Amino acid sequence: MEIKKNPKSNLENYSKIFMQIGLVLALFVTYAAIEKKTYDKVIGDLGVVNMNAEMEEDIPITERVEPVKPKTPPPPTPEKIEVVEDEKEVEETVIESTETDETEAVEVEEIVEVAEVEEVVEDVSFMIIEDVPVFPGCKGNKQQLKDCFSKMVQKHFLRKFDAELPNELGLSPGRKRVSIMFKIDKSGNVVNVQARAPHPKIKEEVLKVMKLLPKMKPGKQRGKPVGVKYSIPFTLLVE
Repeated sequence: MEIKKNPKSNLENYSKIFMQIGLVLALFVTYAAIEKKTYDKVIGDLGVVNMNAEMEEDIPITERVEPVKPKTPPPPTPEKIEVVEDEKEVEETVIESTETDETEAVEVEEIVEVAEVEEVVEDVSFMIIEDVPVFPGCKGNKQQLKDCFSKMVQKHFLRKFDAELPNELGLSPGRKRVSIMFKIDKSGNVVNVQARAPHPKIKEEVLKVMKLLPKMKPGKQRGKPVGVKYSIPFTLLVE
């Protein structure tokens, strides 16, 4: 027995129908998509973000100190200027020239010459003088000249003094001391003779004898002639 197919069950026929339906739907969807109105998407207001609020910092408030300006002194008071009327006579000050004319004689005061003041050098002791006075006839070094000077002064005194005078004056027996002082000046002369003796007559005799000393070579200090003080004691023996 031959089985017959139902035409309604033929799948091939159905596939054609489905394809047509699909095409129609695709066209419809495409058309609907084209015709559909589109609107811009509106984004809701999110609010205003205040950026400055986050950036604000606590700034310390400092007081501004204005520098003190120095006070300017007031301007000087202007001098009062006295206005002189033309009618009033004003005495004019005449300034004369101090220059002299070649033909004018100039009076010159007398020139007084000032004498040079000589340096005053004090007398020096015989004991400390650098260069001792030289008694005539003495030679040698400084010490030899010093010893020779004293020796010659003693010799002069013993030779010139009257040894009998103490006995003639009736002095008591014994030793009598006589002190003699004098100066050899810058010229070498013996001056300012002084003496101390047990009797005025003896003192007078001593002064006379010492003034007979010869002129000497003056002593020097730092190379310059100076006065030299000298003193010597004598002992008189009265029997």
